[in-house]
Amino acid sequence: MQVSLIVLAAGLGSRMNSDLPKVLHNLAAVPLLHHALAAGQALSPARTVVVTGYGAEQVAKAAHDFDPDIVTALQDPPQGTAHAVAVTEPLLSDATGAALVLYGDTPFVRPETLEAMLAARSHHDIVFLGFEAADPKGYGRFIVEGTDLRAIVEEKQATDAQRQIRLCNSGVIAAEVQTLLRLAKSVPLRENVSEYYVTDIIDLARSEGLTVGYVTCPEAETLGINTRAQLAAAEAAFQTRKRAEMMEEGVTLISPETTFFARDTYIGRDAVVGPAVIFGPGVTVETGAEIKGFCHLEGCHISRGATVGPFARLRPGAELAEDVHVGNFVEIKNAVLDEGVKVGHLTYLGDAHVGEFTNIGAGTVTCNYDGVMKHRTTIGKNAFIGSDTMLVAPVTVGDNALTASGSVITEDVPEGALALARAKQVNKPGLAVRLMDKLRAIKAAKKGS
Repeated sequence: MQVSLIVLAAGLGSRMNSDLPKVLHNLAAVPLLHHALAAGQALSPARTVVVTGYGAEQVAKAAHDFDPDIVTALQDPPQGTAHAVAVTEPLLSDATGAALVLYGDTPFVRPETLEAMLAARSHHDIVFLGFEAADPKGYGRFIVEGTDLRAIVEEKQATDAQRQIRLCNSGVIAAEVQTLLRLAKSVPLRENVSEYYVTDIIDLARSEGLTVGYVTCPEAETLGINTRAQLAAAEAAFQTRKRAEMMEEGVTLISPETTFFARDTYIGRDAVVGPAVIFGPGVTVETGAEIKGFCHLEGCHISRGATVGPFARLRPGAELAEDVHVGNFVEIKNAVLDEGVKVGHLTYLGDAHVGEFTNIGAGTVTCNYDGVMKHRTTIGKNAFIGSDTMLVAPVTVGDNALTASGSVITEDVPEGALALARAKQVNKPGLAVRLMDKLRAIKAAKKGS
């Protein structure tokens, strides 16, 4: 069965008090929108349409960053959820199969729940997703008879008895795609709010003899983000769940409450993660690696047996092979470190390739940027880079070569060679004492004036 996704992401999110569109605020190091898209993409949809509005260009870019094949439909001006669904009609006019309506600010709906909604279409033409709310205030209430959904009543229109109902509307819908589009375009305007509500398709569907049903999920899945406080609560919920998943899968977290993951973080079993480690997007850690405390990682791959940190930063493009050691206050960016490389401390390696079993001394810097362009440094295997070596790229250091401490390397170093690139030391006897005496006299004279 083909599935089309319609993801509503047009809202301003005024309660966020932000110039950034609401769906672009980050949760687990990626935009909220990406969470909703990921849930839908797990169903292998034939087509995905994101409805944009406020900040349309920014939202479209974020959608395309997730999947270049996503198409967008502009809702301008915003006139409610039914109108948002209806504006996708030109992009879905030839679509067949089912459609799912998701929300860019509702990040936790699981693919399994969406699959259950699609399965429920074997008994109902249209299926809504509901949940039992601990506090139903503010939500639309489901009016049901058995498995049939008779109506969704907004709280303002609800009777006292209806307000006691805890079965509430999440807004997520599954239906045959052309039926959904036709009904959405037929929804009447609610004069009191000047909007078209997608929940009003229930009456239209029933008037045509169509059946409307519902499935339920835990309330935690339906958490919508409207405020900074809700965003913080969602982050806490995500991290709590992700930490539990990691430990269940065999990862040791020394201090789980201080470890923060991105949505796509992958860590193999028997890896060890120290306290206060932050994982940005795109991090893969293989089995048996160790990330010591106070490290920040993003866009990198760490192979089995490697150790990182403490206080290390791995930036996008960092590739660490097996048994690599990256120590404290080391930064790696767009660099490949082959098996057994050791970078103990106080070093920056950017735009570089370091051969196997090479040792990088403290204070080494690959000088990769000339103010306009980046340049690459290549270091061979079994080389030894002395402490405080500046490698001015583009430059190559051969296999088994050595650089003397304090060298500024501006030319290629042949295989097996020793490179010394520092000025000859000159000692001036007694000059230090005379110079310091002179400086102290000057300072004393200034105090007395």
